[in-house]
Amino acid sequence: MNLHGNRESPAGPAAADEGIWCCELEVSAGGVVRSVVPPRDRQRRARVLALLHGEPLGYAAAARTATGIDVDELLGRVWSEFGGRINDHLVGEGLRPLERLDARTRPAAATEACPNKVQSTDLDSTDLVSVVVATRDRSEILANCLRRLTEVTYPAVEFLIVDNAPSSDATKRVVDSFSATDERFRYVPEPRPGLSRARNRGLALARGVYVAYTDDDVSVDPGWIDGLVRGFRRRPDVACVTGLVCTASIVSAAEVYFDARASYWSTRCEPVLFDLADNERHGPLYPYIGFVGTGANVGFDVAFLRDLGGFDEALGAGTRSRGGEDLDLFVRMLRAGRAIAYEPAAFVWHHHRADDAALLAQMFGYGSGFTAFLAKLLLQRSTRGEVVRRIPRGLRGMARIGHATSQRLDGRVQAPKGALLREFAGYAAGPLLYARERQTAAWR
Repeated sequence: MNLHGNRESPAGPAAADEGIWCCELEVSAGGVVRSVVPPRDRQRRARVLALLHGEPLGYAAAARTATGIDVDELLGRVWSEFGGRINDHLVGEGLRPLERLDARTRPAAATEACPNKVQSTDLDSTDLVSVVVATRDRSEILANCLRRLTEVTYPAVEFLIVDNAPSSDATKRVVDSFSATDERFRYVPEPRPGLSRARNRGLALARGVYVAYTDDDVSVDPGWIDGLVRGFRRRPDVACVTGLVCTASIVSAAEVYFDARASYWSTRCEPVLFDLADNERHGPLYPYIGFVGTGANVGFDVAFLRDLGGFDEALGAGTRSRGGEDLDLFVRMLRAGRAIAYEPAAFVWHHHRADDAALLAQMFGYGSGFTAFLAKLLLQRSTRGEVVRRIPRGLRGMARIGHATSQRLDGRVQAPKGALLREFAGYAAGPLLYARERQTAAWR
């Protein structure tokens, strides 16, 4: 990670010409602020993810001046917001609680009892985690993703980099440059296009008891795998773990918009267990909405995922549907009687689309993927009634998307022209695109 001393600025969307610096602060480590994207000279605000022993507490805002950040002021803000959680964590580790938090009075380092530490002495050969990254013709950003993977602290891991229908050997050359010095990396070709096909190829070759998926535009935290494993240990029936997906950069209008539109990715900093025993707690549309997590940061029990048949290859990027494969799998797991753990300590940083054209394409895919997933559910007798009953509430929720996003933007930047319309165009097209994809698959 890049170290940037005492620099930061306030949270919330910023004007696109100055942006917000997205960074993190481990409160037990004093005033060192880290980020995956270095700050820009004109950035005067920061969104700071406050951590204690690697566990996200939440976000704090700080002003960044030419000389940096007032660390005492930032730590005081963290204490006022999260002091109770900080002391609960410390007491749980057998450490002394604090009366205040500043540069001179901060928590002790993590002990062996820290819930975020996975001890190598606790591991056996079945604890191997297979990490799968599917990629296609994006060798430059892939290299950054792989550099971050080399920093993971979990001791039993393999990395399978699936090259999906490549147009050149550029991806292979990048992976080879890593595998030459790190035997944990494996290059895996998959000639058939489609994210779900690539992920299923990785699943077929995974040697671990767990398989973790992330994307090539993601920078993982060093403790990412430790957090996923912690999630699996929360309850015996957990078959899937999702995690916090933090925004890595908020500079362009496209980044500002997506950060506001997909805030559910990046804001939840407390663990949650999902199952079908207590549906009402999660709202009337649960589990048929994107609430439990995202495919950019997810882990599965390998045996159970294989039993389910892996990802639906008619859904996901690289198909006509363009998405929905993660939602489909979450619902299938829950309906099979297993639980999903949301574990914020398994956090990553996502680099959003920075230009308007890429954002518009992505928003269409978000819309089409969601309704393609719903079309699949409507075609299944076992889920048709549940989905039909939720359609009126779902339509009302969709009608509020624009207003809710505008509120989060807070008038500080104008949404890229056509972003919401492209998303709704995707909603309209998704069922037909899914039908065509299934028809094409039947002809193969």
